[in-house]
Amino acid sequence: MIECIDVSYSYHGDQEKATISCKGGTLKNINCKIENGTFVLLCGASGCGKTTLTRLFNGLIPHYYDGELSGQVLLDGKEYKSLSLFDISEKVGSVFQNPRSQFFNVDTTSELAFGPENHGLPKDEILNRVKIVAEQLKLTDLMDRSIFSLSGGEKQKIACGSAATIEPEIFVFDEPSSNLDAFAISDLRKLLITLKAQNKTIIIAEHRLYYLYDLADRVLYLKDGQIEGDFIGKEFAEFSSTQLEEMGLRPLVLDTLSQLDTQKRCSVGSPWVVDNFRFTYKKSKKETLFLDKIELFPGKVVSVIGHNGAGKTTFSRCLCGLEKRCKGNVIHDGKTYNRRQRLKLCYMVMQDVNHQLFTESVKEELLISMPKENEQTVDSILTEMDLSEMKESHPMGLSGGQKQRVAIASAIASQRPIILFDEPTSGLDLFHMRRVADAINKLAESGKTILVVTHDPEFILRCCDCVIHIEDGHLKEHYELQEAEDRQRLLSFFE
Repeated sequence: MIECIDVSYSYHGDQEKATISCKGGTLKNINCKIENGTFVLLCGASGCGKTTLTRLFNGLIPHYYDGELSGQVLLDGKEYKSLSLFDISEKVGSVFQNPRSQFFNVDTTSELAFGPENHGLPKDEILNRVKIVAEQLKLTDLMDRSIFSLSGGEKQKIACGSAATIEPEIFVFDEPSSNLDAFAISDLRKLLITLKAQNKTIIIAEHRLYYLYDLADRVLYLKDGQIEGDFIGKEFAEFSSTQLEEMGLRPLVLDTLSQLDTQKRCSVGSPWVVDNFRFTYKKSKKETLFLDKIELFPGKVVSVIGHNGAGKTTFSRCLCGLEKRCKGNVIHDGKTYNRRQRLKLCYMVMQDVNHQLFTESVKEELLISMPKENEQTVDSILTEMDLSEMKESHPMGLSGGQKQRVAIASAIASQRPIILFDEPTSGLDLFHMRRVADAINKLAESGKTILVVTHDPEFILRCCDCVIHIEDGHLKEHYELQEAEDRQRLLSFFE
């Protein structure tokens, strides 16, 4: 059992400055008791304290993160601060929002084996656990592979598997679906059902609610660092879409999204033609990407969908000129752009934005992205992205969702004709997802060509004009999002 008694917490240093500026990260007067065998969903807007609360539950606070902690956090009657992280890890398994931050090995099989090996289990028991978890989570095809060769969603699945092999009594998940496709989310749901049937205690912080709401025994709704609502799962499942929207929460049922009106924009110029793209990863005998011809029109937003490992991110990196081994060109108005030229033509917001945040402040991130520095434009973009209060904050001290918005703001500031977004809403709540959708709509209306790799159907319906569906490196289908049947066609992919 986990219990919080009058718990308050605030971060120290740059991270504290960033979180306080948006009323996030800090916790105030938290009182709750999580009984053994309970499935608890933590929900609320970005910065409400969900991740901080999970860090209390898995012991990273106070053993890793520095800050001011008052009150008591108890694990089976013992204060966390009196237990070592090793002792806590025997009872609590964690899956973080960014799976890369919890990997210790360079291959997948070793990563799943690491936890039980670290706890000194016999070799036969370790191998048996790895085998069982790989089958339960459908990780068999990912075994014996390099961690670095995996897509974001595949890494997340391995992170889930590495937590499960420890067989703890308590599982703490921080937005585990953020980079998963529909199939992988279905597999994750099956794992959660299995864990629940085993009477495990499950604590999960999420923005995506549609795959969880009917599993939760209890829902804790956080706002500005406090528990604003403590609901029985069945009670929460009956909330109307209006109630959820007022709370800043995503829908519980995907079918409600079919009622959204999609964009009906016209192109504003001749298309960018992706011509004969071919790509093979080093040491791989199989061609990863083979796209003959795709037309991308200025003034339109294109959603790129497909299952994890289908080639979506590879396509984006090739289009931007980031992959030296990619063959093929991009043609526009009779001019051919090779890989080197595309590096200056395109701007890409990566799935892991930590790779592209370099400066000492949010303002500086936007300034270095601009062809010509203009602080007035920077202020306008920051206001649009709800980042004004973090203007002088260090980007690496922000939350995952805030970092994501900084990278998107930098892309807007770059003024490049082709802008690509790889999972731009993975850490965003309802409010900020809509802010990003609005910003992308404005970019398209200014004549930019936008591609969005995403597993977020609501985001697609709010800002995308058409869909490119890639599977196994091939173009499976390319269709407009105009009519009700088109929207249902999209939603059926995510169900």
